[in-house]
Amino acid sequence: MTISPDLGAEILRLHHAELWPVGTIAYQLGVHHSTVRRVLAAEGLTPHAYTPVPRPSRVDPYRAFIAETLTKYPTLTASRLYVMVCERGYAGCQRHFRELVAGMRPRPAAQAYLRLRTLPGEQAQVDWAHMGHIEVGRARRPLMAFVMVLSYSRRIFLRFCMDARMDSFLRGHVEAFTAHGGCARILLYDNLKSAVLERVGDAIRFNPTLLRLASHYRFEPRPVAVARGNEKGRVERAINYIRTNFFAARSFTDLADLNDQARRWCDGAACERPWPEDQRMTVGAAFEAERAHLLPLPSYDWVLGERVAVAVGKTPYVRFDLNDYSVPHTHVQRTLAVLADEQRVRIFDGPAELACHARCWDRGQQIEDPAHVQDLVAHKRQARQNRGYDQLAQAAPASAQLLQMAAARGHNLGAITSALLRLLQRYGAQPLQDAILDAIGRGVPHPNAVSLALERAREAAGLPPPIPLILPEHVARRDAPVRPHPLEIYDRHGCRPEHPAQDQAED
Repeated sequence: MTISPDLGAEILRLHHAELWPVGTIAYQLGVHHSTVRRVLAAEGLTPHAYTPVPRPSRVDPYRAFIAETLTKYPTLTASRLYVMVCERGYAGCQRHFRELVAGMRPRPAAQAYLRLRTLPGEQAQVDWAHMGHIEVGRARRPLMAFVMVLSYSRRIFLRFCMDARMDSFLRGHVEAFTAHGGCARILLYDNLKSAVLERVGDAIRFNPTLLRLASHYRFEPRPVAVARGNEKGRVERAINYIRTNFFAARSFTDLADLNDQARRWCDGAACERPWPEDQRMTVGAAFEAERAHLLPLPSYDWVLGERVAVAVGKTPYVRFDLNDYSVPHTHVQRTLAVLADEQRVRIFDGPAELACHARCWDRGQQIEDPAHVQDLVAHKRQARQNRGYDQLAQAAPASAQLLQMAAARGHNLGAITSALLRLLQRYGAQPLQDAILDAIGRGVPHPNAVSLALERAREAAGLPPPIPLILPEHVARRDAPVRPHPLEIYDRHGCRPEHPAQDQAED
């Protein structure tokens, strides 16, 4: 910037006569501070240094106490420290005190980290990432991303699930091994429950299911130290890359569509990015060089599926993952096994498969097999008929012969049974027995013949016609006849008169 000679002279005058610093001269004259410095430097002058004079503060008498306390308790909150200094006479504002404590709090020493390098096929890092929630009908389910990164080539495997259960954890491993065409020798985890059940120092109790998977694929599970996420920084950076490069502003119709897009992204854009170890190569090229060093996959696949034990109540349904699935009515009041994956829910009684349903990700739904419902309805109808047969056989034994004759002629036994039960309720057991015998003697095994015989017998006896009384079932059970017990049993239980001598005298 070119300035006029008058402005340059004014800058020099304010510097020599008024001893103004550079910032004050620039602000008052409306020029940039670099312009002021250039004019002074052209004259071989050094700008005046402004040294602010510290003003006394109310916290000054307590600085030594605050520093000593923070040295002893580095994580002590400013609010608690404010209460402590107030008890010792401090009368300042809490907000200003918090700002002062923030400047006095000791900072941890910066740590230096070594750059970790791994051999091809030596290590992979595994972790979960929470990607929000997804609505399925009335259910709100978490959207979880399973991520595995090969440490040498930075090849990413990405798969989305609606939970972070052990079944989804194992399925992510198996599909990642299949996508990579092999398995790394060491898999690095943090201390999630799917990998580490308990840890005390260096003593680690692994999840037994993960150990069985590791034995099948011959890799070594290795957890990082507690609160040391930097030890698996490759998968942490990959998750951040997934959030910004793939998932941000991503639209999808369902989980299958999202996983299909994730697979294409892993094979495409994620593999085309530069390889951090050598910018001249891509991640895909580094992976092709690493593929030959991976452990080969076993000859048979790992059996996937979530297996849980469920109890069946009085209704023929099992509750699994917020929904009810039907089972045959013959297996109520039992404990069955459910083997479920993302597409199917299979129900077993021992080795026998009882039902297979399409999995529902909604909540509060009843998933039924029509055959199960039809079998239950037919069983209930047959049970009602059997109850009627038993009641008729006890009240009128001749009804069994009548029903056999009706079956031989092709009549509906259910309708005949219901009609005979109504006649039994209206006329009684013995009149019905006599009427059935009359109908059998006439060779007409039909309720109408029995009803005519009952009416003839009533008219011959001069009785009034019976009035049908229809009562609910619970009332009929309450009015059922009860056979009284003989009173002699009370004598055998020691119920004697209180004064036996008096009773003998009266006798």
